[in-house]
Amino acid sequence: MAEGFANRLHGDKLTAYSAGLEAHGLNDYAVKVMKEAGIDISSHQSQRLDELDVAFDYVVTVCDHAYQHCPAITRNARLIRQNFDDPPRLAEQAKTEAEKVDCYRRVREQIRQFVESLPGILASTADRQPDG
Repeated sequence: MAEGFANRLHGDKLTAYSAGLEAHGLNDYAVKVMKEAGIDISSHQSQRLDELDVAFDYVVTVCDHAYQHCPAITRNARLIRQNFDDPPRLAEQAKTEAEKVDCYRRVREQIRQFVESLPGILASTADRQPDG
């Protein structure tokens, strides 16, 4: 979801890639709620960070687990920590299909707000040394 928002909202200023420590597959609920927001992520792929051949300037982690275990590939990148609830984990507690979708919508909106503020966040970290 973050990649979709970043490329839609700031694609003229940055190129966003989404990858994780593990690949889990594309989530149908994420596709659905992003489509509601006018962004089609149905062609996106779940991939691991080590599968990308990119020299990153910035790496934004979206969960504490990723922040704590971010691999050496990000050594020269500035690391930005942002924690979001895990929508699949939230949806496990939902009793109805509508409640499951609402879990994804809630996290989608938190991600949208964060990504909207991303240029300011990146500018404020430009003077700091990369983590690592």
